[in-house]
Amino acid sequence: MTTTVDDAEPGAVTTTASRPRPHRALLLFLVKRVAITAGLLLGVTIVTFGLVTVVPGDPVTANLSDQALNDPATVAAFREKWGLDQPLYVQYFQYLGHLLTGDLGISQQTGRTVTDDLFQYVPATMELAIPTMVLALLIGTGIGMLAAVRNGRVTDQLIRVGALLGLSTPPFWLSLVVLYVFFYQLGLAPSGGRLSTDFSPPPTVTGMYTVDAAVAGQWDVAWDAAQHLILPVLVLTSLTVAMLVRFVRSSMLEVLQQDYIRAAYAKGLPARVVFRRHLLRAGLVPVITVSGLAFASLLSGTVLVENIFGWPGLGQYAYRSATALDLPAILGVSLFVALVYTLVNLTVDLLYGLIDPRIRLS
Repeated sequence: MTTTVDDAEPGAVTTTASRPRPHRALLLFLVKRVAITAGLLLGVTIVTFGLVTVVPGDPVTANLSDQALNDPATVAAFREKWGLDQPLYVQYFQYLGHLLTGDLGISQQTGRTVTDDLFQYVPATMELAIPTMVLALLIGTGIGMLAAVRNGRVTDQLIRVGALLGLSTPPFWLSLVVLYVFFYQLGLAPSGGRLSTDFSPPPTVTGMYTVDAAVAGQWDVAWDAAQHLILPVLVLTSLTVAMLVRFVRSSMLEVLQQDYIRAAYAKGLPARVVFRRHLLRAGLVPVITVSGLAFASLLSGTVLVENIFGWPGLGQYAYRSATALDLPAILGVSLFVALVYTLVNLTVDLLYGLIDPRIRLS
């Protein structure tokens, strides 16, 4: 946590020398975060490189066929091509040197650069994550507030039971149930993939088919892509809502017990005024952190859901890379995930200052 709350007494005099100017404080904060991010990414490369090289298995065995494995010349050529014949520290420093120039290497399983692979798979995951997070925030925040206001009543009890069931439901099981009901039984949505076989992908602008098709004016393609989003977004939204409801309810209950809320009601202020001016802003501060982490988790790839629905996103790419011991791809995914969490954490810290004026960057 990189924010602090200004607890100075009302009317206290603070000199400009004792506190940096707002723009200077923001600049120092960003410089500090950039340095921390660089160190974090370096640590990710060290840990990931070490873990991949010590786990049981051999990239040669994972990537070559049985016939190729029986040919020593083919095995030697594969090791030489991917630098596997070099000592471990040489492999790491060679990778680090390429990384400093923006080169993430070439994937052993696809034969393309890892950067190109990420540009293909990340937009597919974003196409799931963005609508999921929007729906989850709207539904989860509303239901959580309702539970807090109805604390202890039947409505609150039902919401708490529902949230507990949602948190306890395995994603793969819920995905299979949704597929069986809405595709097999009712036929209301496609089974998986991003597009039906009748359509070709639209011209790439963002990599998200719904957006790209709309930009190109291919409304039939956009509608088909939107239909393929329904089931995976439904599963991910259900799981995310269950988590958000518990945090929103807990946060709102804590604020409702504060003295200034009771004083506002005692003054005769209408409930809607107390809710809008006091309860909402204070209660949503901790929810921002949870929402940021949930969004980062969605962007990092949901392996089980993407595999069940045949969604070619980052989770599926990471799974195939791990099973093939594709070191450049694994490192690329790990760096992307670390960067996502860092940027989301930075955004959350900046939003704190906008929602609660007492919070200052440090």
